[in-house]
Order: sequence, then structure tokens, then C-alpha cells
Amino acid sequence: MEKTVRTANIKRKTAETDIDLTLALDGTGAGKVRTGIGFFDHMLAGFAKHGFFDLTLRVDGDLEVDGHHTVEDTGIVLGQAIREALGDKAGIRRYGSFILPMDDALCLCAVDLCGRPYFVFDCDFPAERVGGLETELVREFFYAVSYSAGMNLHIKMFHGDNTHHMIEAMFKAFGKALDMAVDFDERVAGVLSTKGAL
Repeated sequence: MEKTVRTANIKRKTAETDIDLTLALDGTGAGKVRTGIGFFDHMLAGFAKHGFFDLTLRVDGDLEVDGHHTVEDTGIVLGQAIREALGDKAGIRRYGSFILPMDDALCLCAVDLCGRPYFVFDCDFPAERVGGLETELVREFFYAVSYSAGMNLHIKMFHGDNTHHMIEAMFKAFGKALDMAVDFDERVAGVLSTKGAL
């Protein structure tokens, strides 16, 4: 099946955040990200680069409170964009998984674009912050992506000593696994499900 350009633009404004996100699943890995949290920007750019997604993101959040709303709401909007860009999911592989090493860290990420949200997160970070990002918000981000996109998402850190490396491995592994899941397989007629729908 020939790839088409699958894109979505999501805008979401609340009393806590104002977000404008554009995602192209069939991109080149270009990331232009500004959330106000430098380390989070770096992670999202890595997700785009290693998943070959084009991601443009602007977030104005209530960082004077803390980073929670900015990070969680970005996850909600990214999940919505993934769901919208996928359309009817015809011809996609549906499943993707990747084990990614990042120096001392080794992370597994597995994705099922089944339409049913389920999230498993098996990781304890040694540090409470990396740069301007509270590390407890990493789980909140991926939870929001999973439930907003309607995907099964499993993330497991086998080992790691450096929190920066652990989180970076996580975002890159998610990019690689999602890239695999959204890719087309010419053997798939319709959607990859005995139910006939995803």
C-alpha cells in the first residue's frame, strides 16, 4: 500500500494551557517544539526525530504554578493528533515495539493501536527533576497520550542509573515503536483485526 501523508492539527485552550500542535506521521523527523520546559522540548524533539514524525508544537502553560498542566495537556493533545492522523487505520501494522539503549539505560516500549486505552509504566527514576522537568510528570505525559490516542502503551525500564538517560531512552523508544505501529504493511487488507475494526 502506498503511503499517504497523514497529518493532524489540534488546538486546545483552557484556563491552564494554550496548545497548538501539528503532527505528520509520514515525516522526516523535523521537530519544532516550544513548551517552556527545556528538557521536555528536548525529549519531544527526540521522539519526532527517531520516529520520523514532523512535529510542530507551541504550548503556553501556567508554569508559574508548576509543569503539571503543560506536560499532561501536551500528552492529551499529542494523543488526539495521533488518533486523528491515523484515520481509519486501514493497512497499518497496528503493533510496534522497541528496546532502546541509552548508555546505562535500557528501555522497552510496546504499542498497540487497538482503539482501547491501557497503560503500564514500570520505572522508578533516581532523581526528582531533570532540568525544569519534574520526573513524576513523565508518567503523566505517557498516560495522557495513551488514553487520548486510544492505544495500549507499555513502558518498562530494565535498568538505568542516570535519570536523563532513562527518560531520553523512553521518549526515543516510544518514537521507534509508534513509527513501527503506524507503518503500512501491504499484506494487511482493511484493518489488522478479526473484528474488522480498530
